[in-house]
Parts: sequence; structure tokens; C-alpha cells
Amino acid sequence: MLLLAFASIGFASPAGATEPVDAEPPTPTNAQAGPTSIPVPGEAMRRRAFDALGRRGRFSEIEARAKADKAATTERLAAEHDAMQARLYQALGLALPDDPATPEPHPTPASKAWVPLIFASSSMPIPTLRNYAAQLEKAGGVIAFRGVPGGLSRIGPMAKLSAQILRLDPGCEGPVCAMRNVQIVVDPILFRQHGVARVPAFAMVPGDPTLPYCERDEESGPRASRIVYGDAALSGLMEEYARLGGKEEVRDAAYRLSRR
Repeated sequence: MLLLAFASIGFASPAGATEPVDAEPPTPTNAQAGPTSIPVPGEAMRRRAFDALGRRGRFSEIEARAKADKAATTERLAAEHDAMQARLYQALGLALPDDPATPEPHPTPASKAWVPLIFASSSMPIPTLRNYAAQLEKAGGVIAFRGVPGGLSRIGPMAKLSAQILRLDPGCEGPVCAMRNVQIVVDPILFRQHGVARVPAFAMVPGDPTLPYCERDEESGPRASRIVYGDAALSGLMEEYARLGGKEEVRDAAYRLSRR
């Protein structure tokens, strides 16, 4: 009995002492509860946030560089457009080609008493026609064809042939290629007036052979005093023309040809 009482006393907790117990969290009241949904911002708050995002990341140096690049690009495109337009006018014969080696203006046929004229045909080799065009450009001459390849109803083949003859660069394609300052005419009356039956033929024609039909008198109009036939260089044809008695007629054209 005594031992049992002692044991009971020994294991008894001190007065007022309690064992630690895991306490349950207190139930929050309505005043302590967190938000149950995302608040919707007002119009003023949204505007401030948008303005802040717009201001964020702006760099004055980058903006200035971008504006400068845009201005430079615009200026470059304008210059390229002007250059392309100038080349187009040259290809269409509306402007003289840019040729630093020959800055002097070429004399027009109307400004000379005698005009070098090559009677040609589309059956002639293109390199031969190109050589005559290069030489006639220096002498201020004209190339004449009797008719149009494929007939008058088809101007495309003649336009292509003219471009092949007059292009400075034979490998250039398109309407922007630089062209030689040589006139090409399609005039069967010139052939009939001078009795030209084969080509190439060369003559020194008085006046302007590029005038329209209605401005020339086919029967009594001026014509060359002689015709030289043969596939020779323009200088050789002029020498033969002078030898046959046309020295005075060919003098100015031969001088222009020799000095360029």
C-alpha cells in the first residue's frame, strides 16, 4: 500500500503543470480572412500602368539612330529612283547617255550639210551592226533599214533589234541599259531614192534623212551623189567615198570620226 502510494506520488505531475498538446489553429473570423478574388483595376490605374510600360525601355540614342537610318534610307532610295529613271530615259532615247569619254554634244543631222548614212538589214550580223553604230556615233550618222522584221504589224522584233544594236553593254537586259546616241530609221523611200539593192551600203546624204515622209520630196529631194558598197569599217567606206569624188562631202564626218 505504501509502495503503491509512493509510486503514484512519483509519477504525478506537479501541480499546475500541463502536457504540451498540438493545438488546432484558430478559425479565422470574417475580419481576418484573405482576398477571395483578384481585384479589378480601375481606369486610372490601367492608364498609369500603360504609360509606365510605354516609358520603360525607351532609349534616346537608339531612337535617334533609327531616325537617322530611316532618313538615310529614304534619301538613298530617292537617288536610286532618279538614277533608274535617267537610265530609262536614255534607253527610250529621251536623254543622252552618260559618257565621260565624250562630253561634247553630238551634232544633230540637221546641223550638218552631209550626214553619213549606212544602209543596213536585219539579216546582217549583230556584231557588224554594233560596230557601225559605235562608229556612226562618233561621226554623227544614221542607220537606215528598208523595213521592219516580221512586217509593220509587229514592232517588237524591230525594237529588240534596235536595242541589240545600240546597247553600250551587249550583256545588259531590260529598259535601263545605256544606249548609243545613234538614230535608226525605217525608210524604204531612202532605199528607193538611192537604188540600194544590197547591204551594207554607205552614202553621204544631204540634209536630214530622219525627217518624216511627209516632210520630204521623194522625187526631187536631195540625195547622195554616189553609193559605196562593201562590209568595211566606216573609215574605209569614207576613204573610198572620197576617192570616188566625194572628198568635200565626207570631210567633216571623217574629221569627227578621227578625233574621238
